[in-house]
Amino acid sequence: MNCLLRRLGIFCLLLFPSLTSLAQGQLRYHNLSLQTGDLLFVGAKKDQLSGAINRVTQREAEASFDHLGILETDNGQLYILHASTEKGSVREPLDSLVNRARSKEKQLVVYRLTQEAQASIPRAIAVAKSLLGKPYNWTYVLNDSSLYCSDYVERAFRHAGLFQLEPMTFIDPATGQTDVYWVEFYKKLGMDVPEGQPGCNPNGLAASEYLMKIGELEVENQALNADFPTKPR
Repeated sequence: MNCLLRRLGIFCLLLFPSLTSLAQGQLRYHNLSLQTGDLLFVGAKKDQLSGAINRVTQREAEASFDHLGILETDNGQLYILHASTEKGSVREPLDSLVNRARSKEKQLVVYRLTQEAQASIPRAIAVAKSLLGKPYNWTYVLNDSSLYCSDYVERAFRHAGLFQLEPMTFIDPATGQTDVYWVEFYKKLGMDVPEGQPGCNPNGLAASEYLMKIGELEVENQALNADFPTKPR
């Protein structure tokens, strides 16, 4: 009987190697088990750039985000690859982003690719790493020399078609007019509001049929000096 069980175990390992590697590749972080390819979404606030992004892009009451990045496990450590307003496209310890976000009492929510989309992760990580070092794209108009957060993630997974570019809108649904924040924002940049140009945003990516919500990170607030800029320098 024991011999039969051992044989069955070996058979399962040979038939389903990805299940074993998946389990081994997960790391416990606070209250969640995370793995390479998971997406971390940062909750939006009601004011400044965060609020302006959310006002014109929010789709669901329970999904209100202004930033996201791709998680990677490496030698027992967790990293996030993302396009940061502060640092541009970087790979940094997950703790760095989590501490900055929680110092502003921002929600942190993890989504995971559905089983059918898991195969796209290795290539997405490779693409994401090839984009490191590019500056942040403050205009949000797509180009190949600078990136914003959802643009960075969409490009990483573009080969798999998980996310779609859509016409951008800067119109506040509550007023039917271009949001005042964006009018002033682009005035300072010396350009017209890029209404209707192709783009993407965290709330749009979170709505993808290829993502499933894993849960919210439960992290104690930490009062740190690090913060996210709220306007172009």
